[in-house]
Amino acid sequence: MTDAPSMKGEVAADPIAGDGPVGPSPTQIESPELRREANRALIWALVIGLLALAIYLSQSLLVVFGALVIACMLDGGARLLGRWVPIGRGWRVMIVLVLAVAFITWLVQFAGAQIAEQAAEFPSLITTQLGRLVAFLRSKGIDIGQDDLQNLASQAMSGVGTLGRVVGGFFGAITTAVLMLTIGIYLAVDPRPYERGLSWMIAERHREHVADTLDHMAFNLRRLLAGRLLGMVAEGFFTWGLLSLIGVPMAALLGLITGILAFIPNIGALTAGILMTLVGFSGGTEMGLWTIASYFFIQTFDGYVLVPLIAKKTVDLAPALVLGFQLIMGVLFGVLGLTFADPMLAMIKTALERRAHRIHSEGTAWG
Repeated sequence: MTDAPSMKGEVAADPIAGDGPVGPSPTQIESPELRREANRALIWALVIGLLALAIYLSQSLLVVFGALVIACMLDGGARLLGRWVPIGRGWRVMIVLVLAVAFITWLVQFAGAQIAEQAAEFPSLITTQLGRLVAFLRSKGIDIGQDDLQNLASQAMSGVGTLGRVVGGFFGAITTAVLMLTIGIYLAVDPRPYERGLSWMIAERHREHVADTLDHMAFNLRRLLAGRLLGMVAEGFFTWGLLSLIGVPMAALLGLITGILAFIPNIGALTAGILMTLVGFSGGTEMGLWTIASYFFIQTFDGYVLVPLIAKKTVDLAPALVLGFQLIMGVLFGVLGLTFADPMLAMIKTALERRAHRIHSEGTAWG
């Protein structure tokens, strides 16, 4: 072996040709201040790029959030079942799924024929009642035409159209629901690999704080969804019972619709009330007035008895804040965003509360 030739007094080898070591990069920044500012600019560019990517993938991220909501409901059921049945987590999740499928099967067999028959008559009844409403308004001197009614209906259904564009129609909606359910089942059966993976992606000094925040978010979300399911069952049952006593047609269907829409606070109750009123007046003015009275009774019971009891055990959200966030999510993402606006707002509030708690207790903010 021979020593490398000295470069002193000789022409330097060409690094591009591979005759010597690669020298300093022409993009190297010598000034420490300028290098620090360039690093900051790069970080901001990455943040803006990630934000743009999140906006571009917002619909897919919303589907993933829906899967997290489903996983949280399954997790809550498995935890509740674990208090009495000391078996593995996977088996408890499976039992919860079997019970849910059994309930849906029972519902279809018990009231499926009646609800299907009522559902077939429901659109024509609503159309007839809207026509009567237009005639009544005209008799009172309010000039409203069929085109205005159609425009109003199309605006009301704009969120549904947005959802249709997102999931690609009916079959796309089924595919999206199955996808959310599948991801939710995987997350609920064994969440530890995903928790470890998320922890691995976070800096070590922040892992404890992030884990604490996620624990509180999951706890509050389970409570929120449990209260929401309880409210759905209560509103659906009371609606069906009261409307049946009054003699309102399609009471079972209206109870089912009211129970489902109860998952969406404020807007869901308003939509259910409008449908109940239209159907109620199909049986005459007296039945319509009794229907309105029943609706206000149900909402009063829900607002002053059921919701406060639930709010004591879960995230207490201001109604105006919830409604405003629902409107924003509905405009941006349609029905899918409107459906998950409430859980998402609860998670944001929990994260902010935990950060404020740490700042108050430690005196300094992390991150």
